[in-house]
Amino acid sequence: MDLSGVFPALITPFAGDGSVSLADLKHNIQQYNRIGLAGYVVNGSTGESVLLSKAEAESVLVTVKEVAAPGKKLIAGTGAESTAETIERTRRAAELGYDAALVKTPYYYKPVYKPEVYIQHYRRVADASPIPVLLYSVPQFTGVALEPPEVAVLAGQPNIIGMKESSGNVQRVAEIIASAPPDFQVLVGSAATVYPSLTVGARGAILALASALPEKCVELYQFIRQGQQERARELHTVILRASKLVVSECGIAGVKYAMDQRGLRGGLPRLPLLPLKDEQKKRLNAFLEILEPAVMRA
Repeated sequence: MDLSGVFPALITPFAGDGSVSLADLKHNIQQYNRIGLAGYVVNGSTGESVLLSKAEAESVLVTVKEVAAPGKKLIAGTGAESTAETIERTRRAAELGYDAALVKTPYYYKPVYKPEVYIQHYRRVADASPIPVLLYSVPQFTGVALEPPEVAVLAGQPNIIGMKESSGNVQRVAEIIASAPPDFQVLVGSAATVYPSLTVGARGAILALASALPEKCVELYQFIRQGQQERARELHTVILRASKLVVSECGIAGVKYAMDQRGLRGGLPRLPLLPLKDEQKKRLNAFLEILEPAVMRA
């Protein structure tokens, strides 16, 4: 399975009463289908998956599968704290027609989570999974990271085909790529590091920013792959600013607000996450006004 390209880390829109808005989710996917995205990542960190009930998470999986255009690769976030629950979620994603599972590191008992714990966890999940598995290291949320030595061991597992590396550390990305087999696919999770990561061998990216600025993220990827270095560097500067302001400083609420301004449906985050303050909205509006007109309008 070739995972080259840009995947948006999909948000989960909520209705005014706080419930998941599947209608808004459908609207977003229909707009994204028109862009050269490689596929969709569902129920990840940007999707507020840890704030969803099991039934809500499944409804999101079903809806994206129904609306996604043919040929879009579908990746389901299935990681849980227990190995057994992770396996159950992964098997369910396979039943629903997903192409691969994105499995975040367990983290609650981090003092005892040594490398051998993760190696055993991922091996058991991969052995039990009907679909290929992607490792998911996101230390800014979990407080733990998959380091190159354990990734190198897991990369030899037949059903583990790659990973999403979200630390933002390009050196770590390069070390993982150097230590893993050539067919092990590394996707980066930080928009600010897409340009340097692709130059050291990353295959693509799974980005929160691609939910708000999908065409810009796809354009950057295409410039890099086509060898248009000057245009890639110029756009990388814009992506850097967008990533810092929209994602790093404003978080999921920022991604959702930027979507709302561009004809997509983001809405508010779910408590305990808070909406943006007026000052943050003004800064985002000022930035968005300098970008090219959106290609997507409601």
